Amino acid sequence: MNSMKEQIRTAGCSLILALLSLPVMAQAPADPAKPARHSFSVQQAVDYALKNNETVKNALLDVQYQEQVNREVTSRAYPGINASLGTTYNPNIATQVIPNFISPATYQVLIDEGVKDGNGNPVQMPPDFGFIAAQFGTKYNASAGIALSQILFDGQVFVGLQARDATMRFARKNAEVTEEMIKTNIHKVYYQLVVAKTQTALLDANIGLMEKNLADTRVMYDNGFAEKLDVDKLNVILTNLQTEKTKVLNQVSNGYYGLKTLMGMPVMDELVLTDTLSDEQIKEGILEGSLYSYEDRKEYQYAQIGKELNQYNIKRYKLSQIPTVTLNGQYAKNAQRNQWNFFGRGDWFTISSVGLNITIPIFNGFYTKTKIQQARITLRQTENRIEALKKSIDAEVETARNNYRSAVSNMDYQKKNMELATQVYQQTKKKYEVGTGSQTEINTAQVELKTAQTSYVTALYDAVIARIDYLKATGKL
Repeated sequence: MNSMKEQIRTAGCSLILALLSLPVMAQAPADPAKPARHSFSVQQAVDYALKNNETVKNALLDVQYQEQVNREVTSRAYPGINASLGTTYNPNIATQVIPNFISPATYQVLIDEGVKDGNGNPVQMPPDFGFIAAQFGTKYNASAGIALSQILFDGQVFVGLQARDATMRFARKNAEVTEEMIKTNIHKVYYQLVVAKTQTALLDANIGLMEKNLADTRVMYDNGFAEKLDVDKLNVILTNLQTEKTKVLNQVSNGYYGLKTLMGMPVMDELVLTDTLSDEQIKEGILEGSLYSYEDRKEYQYAQIGKELNQYNIKRYKLSQIPTVTLNGQYAKNAQRNQWNFFGRGDWFTISSVGLNITIPIFNGFYTKTKIQQARITLRQTENRIEALKKSIDAEVETARNNYRSAVSNMDYQKKNMELATQVYQQTKKKYEVGTGSQTEINTAQVELKTAQTSYVTALYDAVIARIDYLKATGKL
């Protein structure tokens, strides 16, 4: 679980390294004959990821795996039926030595008839008749039968059947936690790219202003009203702006590749983001309801189901101390031949039995008691983790609320500051054009405008991230 979360968190951080982005970023399709083009809102991007992200796929496979585990538990409650068929060849039939029970009967007949020996004396019973070596069985044996075994009561199987629903809910909730993490990261990266619309527009506007300023300064230089140094300074500023735009475009491209990877989309497909973002959307009614519930958080729901499973574990070990009852039955046919002709004439003898077994646990070296105590300790640890999670959620919500308020306030401040810097630049430009200002003042105003624009774009992104974090903290994303 932790490794899964770390992979998602690492992917999200790598994507956020792309500071801002373009509204539309087209990638060359891998197959020019069959280009794949996707126009997605943030919700469509999330829906796509929930179907195609490999981490989500594995979480859903865990659900299917748990279904099979539950079937395995259920199978123990069904009867087990096995058929058998076999034949045996005995090259040397075992010889058994048994007391001579034939000779006593013979002597008894002679005695009863009054037979006399060669000396004319009546026949007497010898004191010892010795032993007889005999072989029992035939060269060939064959058997065919069917056996049935049914658990009538087993405490651990009984609890396993009861816990099936909880184990499925546990697996599904784990998948939902994974989906929530993917959803959060997609929101952040998606809006990171959407915010780039503003930065790109501001960059282009700055480049346009600088190109006009440079053209005007060149005219003034040609007419002797400006110095060559002024033209060179403007060229440097324009080059820096163009270089910055190139860097942003590269970051944007990498950001799109990262978003596609997070969504499970082929990186060479074309992706178009259709959602827009404004200050009003960021501020829209997010703090109107300050109440929140722990139950809205997937992690809390997941922990509660884990607690339920721990309780089942204690019950399972307790019930293992009561007797287990099983029913066994067998029906078979057996045949013996001195030649292998079992499909011909000859008798097949029937063997059948039915048995009821009760296994009563008496003493197992305190093993069961130890397992019960271990399960109880695990339950207490889970309860402690739930309490810690509740406190963590409280802190996360309050921190996210404070960060959101601060980010919105800073966004408003930076927007006003950017508007003021724009006015200062325009006024400074007019003063220069009428000959009451200097090129140095224009350059300074332009730098201040660029700084204000960058600060606003950063504040805008911080505000949207703070909004996403608050919604996630309250379980409402």
